[in-house]
Amino acid sequence: METAAAIDVMLSTLNATDVGALDSVREKLEQVREQLEALDQPGLVERADATIAALVRGDIAEFKRGRAFLQSKIGHLRG
Repeated sequence: METAAAIDVMLSTLNATDVGALDSVREKLEQVREQLEALDQPGLVERADATIAALVRGDIAEFKRGRAFLQSKIGHLRG
């Protein structure tokens, strides 16, 4: 997948994490994590892991911060 298309998919996926069952939200975050890994973005992979961990432990404030951070940084990958 072309980088710009992958970025659009990741941003759409992150936007879809506003609602849904926790398992569904976690799956979406894991998809974004995998795409970041494929784009060789280790810092963002680490942040995705932390965001997933926050979701799992029920730290909604940290989950929202992590998601917003990812949305911002992924948007900047376009160059």
